[in-house]
Amino acid sequence: MEWFGRSNQSFVFEMFSASHLIVLAIFIFVSAVLFLYRKKLKGNKWRKTEVAVCFSLILFEVMNQTWMYMNGVWKLGRSLPLELCNLALILSIILLLTRKKPIFELLFFIAILGATQAILTPALTYDFPHFRFFHFFYAHMMVVWVSLYFTWAKGFYPTFQSVLKLLVFINLLLPVILFINKAADGNYWFLRHKPQSPSLLDLLGPYPWYIFSLESLLVIFTMVTWRVLRKWEKWNRGRSYADY
Repeated sequence: MEWFGRSNQSFVFEMFSASHLIVLAIFIFVSAVLFLYRKKLKGNKWRKTEVAVCFSLILFEVMNQTWMYMNGVWKLGRSLPLELCNLALILSIILLLTRKKPIFELLFFIAILGATQAILTPALTYDFPHFRFFHFFYAHMMVVWVSLYFTWAKGFYPTFQSVLKLLVFINLLLPVILFINKAADGNYWFLRHKPQSPSLLDLLGPYPWYIFSLESLLVIFTMVTWRVLRKWEKWNRGRSYADY
């Protein structure tokens, strides 16, 4: 089970390598399919698929925690599911089970802005075909696809109140994450230092200024995304009325 074991030279991940580019192509292709077939994804006939995806996410996360424990790398300061993308995964699971819009409102922007950035610039050590490679990209891509599915197929659009809810949610969690980082010598949300691998954070200035830059960008990008989707929702509903 070398693919589930520790890393070696054959598993060192490189950004925009062949394996990364193939994943990006799959990500774009499936996203396009969700959009093109959005009308066929309406209704309750896909309920079993939603539940299956939900349990696949749970299974992958359990396997990930097991892998860290088995290989002696599980640590309180880095292994808890506290990163924003981990929280997005938990929200995705809850959304798939409940179909509740308040969950979608918290998930959407974290997924579209956060998980997509992670897919483009992964903070990842292990390359194909290591388990950690599959876990990272499956979890992050599925979080985005679940958000797009509930937007395009189920008609769950974020509102201005969704933006406010997200900002409150993030800033209420911020002091908790800071406390855990200090207590457990962790770096959740990259609040103590930037990731070692290249990322968009490299463009946002040195510590601690990149944290404030990131907060500002969060406000700007969520507002821009909300405005774009608001216009799309109005246009889409106008077309639906015209067809009717």
